[in-house]
Amino acid sequence: MKKGTWKCFAARLVFLILVISRLACPALASDELTQSGDRVFGDWFVRDLSAEPGTLNLITATDVYAGTVNGYIYESLLKRDEKSAKLVPVLASGWEISPDHLSYTFHLKKNIRWSDGRPFTAKDILFSFNRIMDPKVDAAPLRVYYQDIEKIEAPDDYTVRFHYKVPYFLALEMCGGIPIVPAHLFKKGEDFNTSPIGRHPIGTGPYKLLEWKTGSEIVLERNKNYWGGKPAIDRIIFKILTDSTVALQVLKQGGLDMLRLDPIQWARETENKHFTEKFQKMGYYEPRFSFLGWNCRRSLFSDKRVRRAMTMLVPRELILKKILFDLGSVVTGPFYINSPDYDKDIKPYPYDPKAALALLKSAGWNYPPGSYVLEKNGKPFQFQFLIPAGPKLSLQIATILKEELHEIGVDMSIQRLEWAVFLQKINEDDFDACALGWSLGWENDPYQVWDSSQAVKGGSNFVGFKNGEADKLIVEARKEFDPQKRRKMYYRLQEIIHDEQPYTFLFTTKALYAVSRRFQNVVVYPMGLDPLYWWVPKANQKY
Repeated sequence: MKKGTWKCFAARLVFLILVISRLACPALASDELTQSGDRVFGDWFVRDLSAEPGTLNLITATDVYAGTVNGYIYESLLKRDEKSAKLVPVLASGWEISPDHLSYTFHLKKNIRWSDGRPFTAKDILFSFNRIMDPKVDAAPLRVYYQDIEKIEAPDDYTVRFHYKVPYFLALEMCGGIPIVPAHLFKKGEDFNTSPIGRHPIGTGPYKLLEWKTGSEIVLERNKNYWGGKPAIDRIIFKILTDSTVALQVLKQGGLDMLRLDPIQWARETENKHFTEKFQKMGYYEPRFSFLGWNCRRSLFSDKRVRRAMTMLVPRELILKKILFDLGSVVTGPFYINSPDYDKDIKPYPYDPKAALALLKSAGWNYPPGSYVLEKNGKPFQFQFLIPAGPKLSLQIATILKEELHEIGVDMSIQRLEWAVFLQKINEDDFDACALGWSLGWENDPYQVWDSSQAVKGGSNFVGFKNGEADKLIVEARKEFDPQKRRKMYYRLQEIIHDEQPYTFLFTTKALYAVSRRFQNVVVYPMGLDPLYWWVPKANQKY
């Protein structure tokens, strides 16, 4: 999963809105790129980033912003096709799987070069794997997907083989989607975490970095050494705009070609003829969900009754209707709501302040004589709630929760932080509660986020959730190739998480985009939008 924003690693963190999402760009097949005689070259594609990536080092980056940029620069051995969602080759020409599911062999294409002109070989894969598994490298969330690999070998420059100690149902996708960086750029003994590649990435993808102006923009240009089909757009520019209101104004003024809209922007601020003449709007569901996270290591939230009370103080249905304009669904667990692994029989805890107060009292929180402030052992119930600066929705929900808690005698303060500082506090366990989200993969392994072993500093189980039965289910499910049997384990896991409430699960919402009508071939595929296939007619080109 990925960490990210309320606009939302495999899970990747998103702001209020976080499986390592595969960053591989498609190999641009020439037949797809020339499917229309209208397709022409030229122009730029300008979009926003609502927070600045901390690094573009493909192996240490964990947030959705770095993933968005790196997706145009880097590729991997295979990817999920945008249209069919099936695994297809990219840097690999093919692969074989041993009958016992313990060996995965990939054959590499031989005409591929990094954007600096150096050849891509199996040595790059071996180097990247060794960096991922190096405990000195800040890749803990990524490392969990490869921990059962016994060894990796390269019989020649164009063959690589992964050997597993135990079967893993996601092995093909994880090995095929392994982040790959160019080995020739790194010196022996160099600190990988601070490598210049974090600011100057070199990939095999259709675009390469031209310029990164801190706090302003990241500019990519077409990679002339690209081995695949040629994309039409000359440059892709990411403008760093942390305020969604400002971003919408920049879009309306022609400074952006695409913007992910907030629900109120979608429903109220872009529903007019002038806007729709210039932009087309499209909404579709993505595998993401948002949540409030309660730090179970803190004495305040170590009792599940308290965590459940917090959930029952959040009027989710009202927020969905009044703030999100019903553009989503309330969720109860860590799987994508439209996936068969999501247990629809688990119903959300209701908004019920009286029941919430009763739960808090049963956990030892009461009003001292003459006071309206809840106390326990002489200490008032007060805590700090972290949210990322920028997204309005995270602040709206935090404000609602603050008011609800104030009504029953709980003091919650809100702290808004820039994304890099916010993420540092989360990774260092320096928080009481927070608002975030997960961006999921097509298939998911909950180990990264929910296993007890990941409840360490820098781990994705940053709320410190620990449960022996949950751990057993998660580990057994990793070895189960039968989806039905694995699903039963996941359903039981969701029951446990629902009972424990380390998260207050919020919503899966629609991805809401506005795209300039200059662009042609703008299609919503099953896996979303893909600007790599867009172009602009000569008459409409601006740059």
